[in-house]
Amino acid sequence: MTEFNLKDKVVLLTGAAGYLGREMSSAILESGAQLIMVGRRESALLDQKKIYTPEVQGRCHLISCDITDHNAITNLNIEIERRFGQLHGIVNNAYSGKVGAIDAINAADFQAACSYNLVAPFELLKACLPLLESTVAKSEATVSVVNVASMYGLVSPDPSVYLDSGRNNPIHYGASKGGMIQMTRYLACHLGSKGIRVNSLSPGAFPNTDIDPGIPGFYDALAAKVPMKRVGKAVEIGGPLVFLLSKASSYVNGINLSVDGGWTAW
Repeated sequence: MTEFNLKDKVVLLTGAAGYLGREMSSAILESGAQLIMVGRRESALLDQKKIYTPEVQGRCHLISCDITDHNAITNLNIEIERRFGQLHGIVNNAYSGKVGAIDAINAADFQAACSYNLVAPFELLKACLPLLESTVAKSEATVSVVNVASMYGLVSPDPSVYLDSGRNNPIHYGASKGGMIQMTRYLACHLGSKGIRVNSLSPGAFPNTDIDPGIPGFYDALAAKVPMKRVGKAVEIGGPLVFLLSKASSYVNGINLSVDGGWTAW
């Protein structure tokens, strides 16, 4: 359907070279968009770009920066406005943080998680707001912001899955992702009248099974908690993301779309 087409749309994706970010990048590009790929490491962005055909590479635009840096966000917005003059979508996907059980987590870990999951997405949206508004005025269509949250923003990790490894999904991750989901609702209510749709996407059980987690039976334990009895494949995040970015979701605003095989439906 043409409604799912992102042709000639300009989309910004943070964390573009991460495990799920790579599949998000591919899905957005396959849908025809001009993609601004943002990440901390330029080398990782370049490696991702190299996997595409020359035509697709021509629609990859790499910007290396730390989105937790206020000045970097300001400069990022200036660069996007200078180079493109419009912005149809923002995907807030970047995250980095420590894992561990409760006794291993401290205040600095909470602050870092909130910087990635709350402060940076808010500051990025705020900086780009005039450009988003002008894009709406020129295109006479909505623009879309997608905040990548997590199933752990809705439910707690099961400690029995992690055994005594000390590699637990940490408390600050789910707490800040839960905040991101609420921030999404707030922004959707305050920006919807301006033609700016804000939704969140909550992936669940998308581990990189090529990596040994160092926890016996870890992937089987995760799969057992999913009604579909398997973990997600990274490629399966692309379709839901493109839906939220595209005209197909033109009347979708303020939702949290769970992509978790039914994990949070138990």
